[in-house]
Amino acid sequence: MKMPKDQLEPIMTNSENIIMFGPNAYSKPATGLNILRETIMGRELFDYAFKEYARRWAFKHPTPADLFRTMEDASAVDLDWFWRGWFFGTDACDISLDTVKWANLDPQGGNRTSTGRNSTQAVAKPILNSFDDISKIRNREDKKIVFAVDADTSLRDFYWRYARDLVKVDPTPHSVNFPANTDTLTNSEKQDIAGSTYMYELTFSNKGGLVMPLIIEWTYKDGSKEINRIDAQVWRKNENKVTKSFIKNKEVASVKLDPMRETADINESNNTWNVTSEPSKFQLFKSRGRQARGAGGGNNPMQKEIK
Repeated sequence: MKMPKDQLEPIMTNSENIIMFGPNAYSKPATGLNILRETIMGRELFDYAFKEYARRWAFKHPTPADLFRTMEDASAVDLDWFWRGWFFGTDACDISLDTVKWANLDPQGGNRTSTGRNSTQAVAKPILNSFDDISKIRNREDKKIVFAVDADTSLRDFYWRYARDLVKVDPTPHSVNFPANTDTLTNSEKQDIAGSTYMYELTFSNKGGLVMPLIIEWTYKDGSKEINRIDAQVWRKNENKVTKSFIKNKEVASVKLDPMRETADINESNNTWNVTSEPSKFQLFKSRGRQARGAGGGNNPMQKEIK
């Protein structure tokens, strides 16, 4: 999936038209279905749905669409986004952890008191067209149509008369008083309730185009770790950027996205916050120092065993 776009083909491409047959027709489907089982659906639900697919279509001739429909029907999980992204497109998974914001309670901030507010409101009149639209004209011309409010005039309620200027309403604005909202908690009470609470706001962007679940590993300052898993539905309102808030009882030292490489993210350099990058294989090789060609360095365990 890291390859150039001109070397990628959707899985659903006719096999006679596929280039790079190995990765496009074998490796990618296997990887996608493994992610569907292990990360998205879970083994128990995936296995149940897949067995149901085998039962329904045994000794028949199913198409890929039959697999897609049966997996969704048997599991009651909406997987349209998964089939579209993995099987019908060439977008890759590259989710970036853009920003991490945090805050905690400041017990010295004092109590915040609201003194209330006044608001002036007026009754708004429905906005109507200054002309008759085509539907109304044709409805009047059609003599077969009998409107319910004409057949039974008792149905002509206030809103029907108000829209036709048959009811006069006082348009004078009136004042609405909202009661004051006074925070009566003391600083010590606030500290007892939320003194050890830390609030974190994480912003993610979808740089690869393929939406996937968010798997977040939190490393706390005491050395402990925690993993939060968020379904791919978090992208349903915006497939390009999403912001998620978390409340933690311990201060976070670092954040890492997809720590076990479950989502086939093609770029891990933008998956971390406050994490020291791991050295590359070349950097590790350089750190060993230069050796003569063919020299083992005395660290070969097989040679030690022979001695």
